[in-house]
Amino acid sequence: MKPFQYTSMQAYEAAVEQANSQPEQFWSEIADHFVWRKKWDRVLDWNFTEPEISWFNGGQLNITENCIDRHLPTRADQVALVWEPNDPKEQAARYTYRELHMKVCEMANILKRNGVKKGDRVCLYMPMIPELSFAVLACARIGAIHSVVFAGFSANSLADRINDAACTVVITADAMNRGPKQMPVKRVVDEALETCPSVGCVIVVSRLGWPVMMHPQRDVWYHRELQFVESYCEPEVMDSEDMLFILYTSGSTGKPKGVVHTCGGYMVYAEYSFRNVFQYQDNDLYWCTADIGWITGHTYILYGPLLAGATTLMFEGVPTYPDPGRFWQVCDKHGVNVFYTAPTAIRSLMQSGIDHVLPYSLHSLKVLGSVGEPINEEAWHWYSTHVGKGRCPVVDTWWQTETGGIMISTLAGVTPMKPAHAGLPLPGIQPVLLDSDGKELQGNDVEGYLCVKFPWPSMIRTTYGDHERCRINYFATYLGYYFTGDGAKRDENGLYRIIGRVDDVINVSGHRFGTAEIENAINQNKAVVESAVVGYPHDIKGQGIYAYVICAEKPENEDWLRDEITETVVEQIGRIAKPDKIQFVSGLPKTRSGKIMRRILRKVAEGELSNLGDTSTLLDPNIVDEIVAGKQ
Repeated sequence: MKPFQYTSMQAYEAAVEQANSQPEQFWSEIADHFVWRKKWDRVLDWNFTEPEISWFNGGQLNITENCIDRHLPTRADQVALVWEPNDPKEQAARYTYRELHMKVCEMANILKRNGVKKGDRVCLYMPMIPELSFAVLACARIGAIHSVVFAGFSANSLADRINDAACTVVITADAMNRGPKQMPVKRVVDEALETCPSVGCVIVVSRLGWPVMMHPQRDVWYHRELQFVESYCEPEVMDSEDMLFILYTSGSTGKPKGVVHTCGGYMVYAEYSFRNVFQYQDNDLYWCTADIGWITGHTYILYGPLLAGATTLMFEGVPTYPDPGRFWQVCDKHGVNVFYTAPTAIRSLMQSGIDHVLPYSLHSLKVLGSVGEPINEEAWHWYSTHVGKGRCPVVDTWWQTETGGIMISTLAGVTPMKPAHAGLPLPGIQPVLLDSDGKELQGNDVEGYLCVKFPWPSMIRTTYGDHERCRINYFATYLGYYFTGDGAKRDENGLYRIIGRVDDVINVSGHRFGTAEIENAINQNKAVVESAVVGYPHDIKGQGIYAYVICAEKPENEDWLRDEITETVVEQIGRIAKPDKIQFVSGLPKTRSGKIMRRILRKVAEGELSNLGDTSTLLDPNIVDEIVAGKQ
């Protein structure tokens, strides 16, 4: 058994008791598992007022030394990274820990050769190719701060992020595959950089061999730079609280927030949470389907698995190309043991039917995971039955960009599992539910605002360049607590169920309903594929419920189906929760990461059609026009 991997309920409960009663000793023992250049002086200093949080003060380390170098004596020839390309006919690639070490060192030396120094910010705008993982780790190796931007954002969005962090270098590619399409990448960077004076160098990886404009004083090819560098780079010694990366997350208002994570605490929690939630064992092959442009990709494609000495799979493609069986084909091809994906993907594949699952044995799977939003019960059961064959625990993980790692989740096969419930907190995490007055709700079978009352190592330290924004967003609402922005229920057994963002909680005649709760009921109807619910002003109830519903086929009689859906909601929740308006749509306004932009849906429901905000970063901006045209 690996250190600090809780494989029984008894071990979990003992760990919770120690973590709550002696938190500094608890985390100190876990941190001792890693290689430190210098041991810390103090485990923790904190207050949630300013806020000011620091872990392992005075400790010195390099996270890539812990991700790669420390494994070389025992795992040099073990595969660290498997890369599966977009086109199944293209050859997959495998990199052992020895080969990954060399690739990361080469990229690190290319960065240094092009003027990157410790503390510089480097923007990565790249497709899901191996060089993206090399680049992330190379930045960390030399003490540069990486800011990965999903390679689907517009030039304006990219420029905003580059300028906010004052990045000096951008790493990118000529072009990218996305399912059946090929899309420009370098061209987007060129457009963005017209308004980014801080950038002095662009390093370009050739993915598709597209001709691109290369600015002679600024742009260099990665493959040409390789001939000038050595294959070893000494890791920079970093303080525990030195910045590791900035990752931008959209707020409900204002510009994106640059969430800052630091080296030591993030390292400790990434490995700890990965090992425990997924119950990873040596020789398992682990696959997280996220993009590295999101926090899930940072923590659970790269850092967490590599810190644990795991084999991690990175996928360039999409779940429906060349057909909706691609995920399952990859699972069988590589013998995937642990599979971690998003409810959005699961619901999309459900719509395609089980004929795309049945041809695959999926015999290698041991653990299934869900991330990004609460998974509805219907999708949970489909996933468990048809993918997991009824024998794989499903871990429905709750966490945020700001938390750095999974906070509440079933530990696979160890702690209780309940459909549509995240489950119990990890040992060391102290969640509470607060009422509207900020008082802690005691006992079980309660509902309130989800907060955390004690720091954990991977929590947000600040929002880059604007600490006051960090304080206001996360620490000012309820003094003395980190406020997640989510509402949650704690059931009779203490299991947590996330019921949606606070601004996604609808108050109907004094009764509070989470959007996820109502959507889960609507989705029980056999004709429904997906739904999104928002509140809108109602003269009598305060707020009414407006439902946007996607069906597998266009309803022959919309009124009949509305009645059916209403009956389902009444049956599942109660008459008070029945939707006031149901609009049938062909799609929902989603970001490229699959997040539903409820802000837009609320404005349409409220009739504010002239002020829908920026829709350019949506996966399909045209869907907004269709929704507006069909408004109830």
